[in-house]
Amino acid sequence: MQKQIIKIDVKAAKADVTKLKVDCLALGVFSDAKDSDTLNILDKKLDGAISSVRKIGDFKAKTNSCIVVYTHGKIAAERILLVGFGEKSKATMDTFRRAAAKAAYDAVGMGAKTLAVAMHYDEPKTDYEKLGQIAAEAIHFGAYRYDEFLTNGNNGRVDKFSASIVSDNQAIVNKLSDGVKVGQLIGSAQNYSRTLCNRPANYVYPQQLASEAKKMAAANGLGCTIIDDKKMAQLGMNAILAVGKGAINKPRMIILKHKAKGRARNSEPIALVGKAITFDTGGISLKPGADMHEMKMDMTGGAAVLMTMQIIAKLKLPLNVYGIICAAENRPDAGSYLPGDIITTYSGKTIEILNTDAEGRVVLSDGLEQARRLGCKTAVDVATLTGACVVALGKYKAGLFSNDDKLSERLKAAASDADEPLWQMPYGQEYIDEVKGKIADLKNIGSRWGGACNGAAFIGEFAKDIAWAHLDIAGKTDICDSMKSYTQPGSIGFGVRLLTSFLMNY
Repeated sequence: MQKQIIKIDVKAAKADVTKLKVDCLALGVFSDAKDSDTLNILDKKLDGAISSVRKIGDFKAKTNSCIVVYTHGKIAAERILLVGFGEKSKATMDTFRRAAAKAAYDAVGMGAKTLAVAMHYDEPKTDYEKLGQIAAEAIHFGAYRYDEFLTNGNNGRVDKFSASIVSDNQAIVNKLSDGVKVGQLIGSAQNYSRTLCNRPANYVYPQQLASEAKKMAAANGLGCTIIDDKKMAQLGMNAILAVGKGAINKPRMIILKHKAKGRARNSEPIALVGKAITFDTGGISLKPGADMHEMKMDMTGGAAVLMTMQIIAKLKLPLNVYGIICAAENRPDAGSYLPGDIITTYSGKTIEILNTDAEGRVVLSDGLEQARRLGCKTAVDVATLTGACVVALGKYKAGLFSNDDKLSERLKAAASDADEPLWQMPYGQEYIDEVKGKIADLKNIGSRWGGACNGAAFIGEFAKDIAWAHLDIAGKTDICDSMKSYTQPGSIGFGVRLLTSFLMNY
């Protein structure tokens, strides 16, 4: 039986930090600014223990740094976690996001059951509602552990982790609380997206993902349509069918519908289209064996769409939105699609397959055509599409391609707001020409150079009459070096915060 993933709960509360009985009390510290009154009071009660670790150089308050100060019963909290904010002049909301994640990560690592994060700097222009949301998201992110298949029960972490974001000012607490409610929804959804992507392919496959979607939709008042392989064949969804031909677990297209209650902000529905290749061997164009196990995370885009739809349903956003998830396994088999095959897609356009490992763009062609037939005039697809994008941008940013400047700006603003960074990449006729075919309308790969741009250009040919953006998140499936100090290795659930922010601000 699988072990329960750690349960995380976050709330805002009014409290005197000297009397707060918790396992860990976290306080942020700037490297170049005067300590807050709260820090000074605590230092005095602890007989100078806080100032001592700074004076001897053990803690310099650099970003992502943390040190434990034991209280020895001098205050109610058992430990104080001093978390580095870095230089005050460079601090942003994301500085606090990473500090809160670090506090939660270290607290869970110590076996703590309870954490309080103190809001002890009084800045007059602070948006406390936004800060509460960020803190809740960050605590979920840092506290998360993926260990459901570990059979050793005593693995050093608690089953439940409770965190409070505290201030001694009730007006601030009220604002924090409003933000925390939203952050709880987003943080828990992002973590479940991580769990889906971390689970192996023998536990998450197209039919099972469709079952998850149906349960989630029923629980949250979303419409849900599952198109199986037989119905796909009737409809002519030959692209997604081709990718899944070699697998025992046949493909599914999952269509989730969120309908605004009352007047919607958008006249035509918005589509989120996610690539969910639950395992990608590369098919006949087989990938190298090294690190192939990570291809269980080739469903990251689809998981992000699934959990974003849950969030907007819980938030009751006044938008009409479709979530379209193209789920398939790409495996080599006697029935697999082959290099040289020509496929007639749902749109009627034909594709020549030159490489079966360029399968994400193939399934998305049917997904975008489905969005068009549902009347969507705006579509954002999310996909772990190309290794070329990782070569171009590393693991620090995802690639953004679009045929619409206004949509691009909205997504860039959402990326900044959510701390899920994007970098806009070129999209134009020269890249479209790279994927034009001679014996079919399109070929599924271009030349060796500009692979991410060529992949985006291919997808864009199925979004001709709509405002469209493509997010190539191949580099953002798992943690990068800068995240190692405040979260566990594995999926980071990229895209959930970004897509949610995009829709909340629409």
